[in-house]
Amino acid sequence: MRHLRVPNRDVEMILGLLKEREWLASDMRVFSHDDTEFRLLPIDPASPISLPAPFDKYETEVHEGCPDNRIDSDWWNHLTNLLGPEVISSHGESWPSSHEFISDMMIVRIDGGLEAFSAQIAEAKLLSHPHIRLILNDEGVQGELRIRKLTPIGARVDGKIVTEAIPDSVSSTRVLVRESGKSIACDPTKAYFSTKLQSERLETLALARELREVLGRPLRVCDPFCGVGPSLAILLSEPGLVGDVLASDLNPHAVELLMDNLRRWDDRRYPAEPAPISRIFDDRIIGVADAMQLRTNPEFAGVWDLLIVNLPHRTLDILHSLVPLLDRETPSMVRGRVIVSENEIEYANLSINRDLPDSLEGYPEPTLRIKSDYSSKLRLCSFQAWIAPLED
Repeated sequence: MRHLRVPNRDVEMILGLLKEREWLASDMRVFSHDDTEFRLLPIDPASPISLPAPFDKYETEVHEGCPDNRIDSDWWNHLTNLLGPEVISSHGESWPSSHEFISDMMIVRIDGGLEAFSAQIAEAKLLSHPHIRLILNDEGVQGELRIRKLTPIGARVDGKIVTEAIPDSVSSTRVLVRESGKSIACDPTKAYFSTKLQSERLETLALARELREVLGRPLRVCDPFCGVGPSLAILLSEPGLVGDVLASDLNPHAVELLMDNLRRWDDRRYPAEPAPISRIFDDRIIGVADAMQLRTNPEFAGVWDLLIVNLPHRTLDILHSLVPLLDRETPSMVRGRVIVSENEIEYANLSINRDLPDSLEGYPEPTLRIKSDYSSKLRLCSFQAWIAPLED
């Protein structure tokens, strides 16, 4: 996540100003910079990409955030009070120690035989996070579209915590998430959007800026697995960075939410209902589509400068099928994510380099970088490939 690098003498003042604007990341803590003369202040994902004065005189750095352990202690204390220390110790490390915030909702994953304690877990989480409205248990992804099954296990109703017969009035999972100054409509029960990947999207923004400098014009961006549009949100937030856009997804619910988002981001009237992919405006091609079929349409093939491949479970299998979408007359870029076991990263690198065209002169070949643990054995990685134009 983003952090402001602030001299020790200014920390208290800047902390106060960030809190006033609600730009200080909740549940994360300030920590010392390597040179000890500065501290890193965590910036809330909802804050603008370009911070105004007086924040703009400080450098912004991207670091893994440090959770506020006092919050974790609160939740453990609440859970211990509800269940007793013997029950807590009998299940060891099986308790759900991590969670994800999506607006005023929290998603936890309860397994290891702890389902019987779902109500107490939800109550403890709600007690330790007073801004949360709804707690959802993540029961995994289902079907071809990999939709998450999320079950409400606790809610806050008129100031009281409820863990049974949760009313529909507080169970809505369609919310607005603020990220980098944009509001992103999403519904994790219909189209999952991970708020934990903002740093990845910030990296994509930095790479897009660099590609724009190489090309000397706004970018034509193709996002064929766009979901509700979080990658587009951060790219469209910068004036003059993006020109034409192709955004598609196989999930019609995701496309419906994307239309709602684009309506606000572009300030134009998009259709309310999802439909097969089509050119809605001169510079916007939007709709439901199978990404593997896009290359067969001459209107879509050979056009795009930046190709975003956000289907990490299948990237290695489909990458070669997406190359025809790139404009090969000028330099271009592929930005992707891959889920792979650590001992297969070298093979994955070979596969990516085999399936992509030659790299642009002066730029390194694409190489996977581990970003986080996806599971005990799998790693979530990202890469970027600078693609050389075809020679005449």
